Amino acid sequence: MANINSEIKFNIELDENRVPEKLTWSAQDGGVKAEEAKAIMLSIWDSKAKETMRIDLWTKDMPVDEMKIFFHQTLVAMSDTFKRATDDEKMSDTMKDFCDYFAEKLELTKQ
Repeated sequence: MANINSEIKFNIELDENRVPEKLTWSAQDGGVKAEEAKAIMLSIWDSKAKETMRIDLWTKDMPVDEMKIFFHQTLVAMSDTFKRATDDEKMSDTMKDFCDYFAEKLELTKQ
């Protein structure tokens, strides 16, 4: 059986102070080509060091209200992923309770 490769690319345009001005991403398998984004959060597990490496970027024109929604939706997605990865429904539900609390405190409308 042949190996199948898939590639996801991120392009970050920086200003003179190395602050992101424009973020785009492409994923040929998903039919995505140079789609613009305002923020990226990427976590990578280093199994040898047993630690998470992260890339968190956002453009300087990312609105704060959208950043709050982005964080909320990311937290909800993480609780779903945690459930699928560990089958720990109790902790996933606890995480979702926090997501509800987070949304309530930030006065986010239901997405």
